[in-house]
Amino acid sequence: NSPFHNPLQKIMTITSSAFSNNGSIPKKYTCDGDNINPSLQISGVPVGAKSLALIMDDPDAPASVFVHWVLWNVNPNTTAIASKSVPAGAIEGMTNFGKPGYGGPCPHVGTHHYVFKLYALDTLLNISSSTLKAGLETAMEGHILGRAELIGLYKR
Repeated sequence: NSPFHNPLQKIMTITSSAFSNNGSIPKKYTCDGDNINPSLQISGVPVGAKSLALIMDDPDAPASVFVHWVLWNVNPNTTAIASKSVPAGAIEGMTNFGKPGYGGPCPHVGTHHYVFKLYALDTLLNISSSTLKAGLETAMEGHILGRAELIGLYKR
C-alpha cells in the first residue's frame, strides 16, 4: 500500500459487458463478425479531467504493435461507449488499417491480446483526425491524470 494512495480517490476503470478482462472477445466484434466496437464501461474518472482518450492495439502482431482504434476528446462524464458507436464530439484517428474508426481483431495466426487503454486528460486535444497513435501519445504527454486498461483475447 503506497503512503501516497488517497483512499477517497476512485481508481479509474474500463470494462466491457461483452467480455471480461483477459477473456475472449466475441466474434461479432472482429473481422470475422460484424467488425463493430464492443460496449465499454468507464468509471472513476479523476476530478479535473477535461477529456478521455482511448487506444486499442495488438502488441502480438508480427511486424510491430498493430493499432485498431484511436479515439480522443471523449467527454470526461462519459460512463459508457455503446457498441457500434462513437461518443458525440469524440474524434477518431487513423489506424493501421489506413482509415479512422474501429477495426476489429483479425489475427493471422494464434491468440492475440487486444489492449484497450483509457486515458483521462487535463485538456482537450487539438489534433487532426489524420493523427496516428504516435501523434496522439505525443499530444497526451504531460496531460495524463489517470489510466486504465482492459485486455481481450481473440484467436481465429
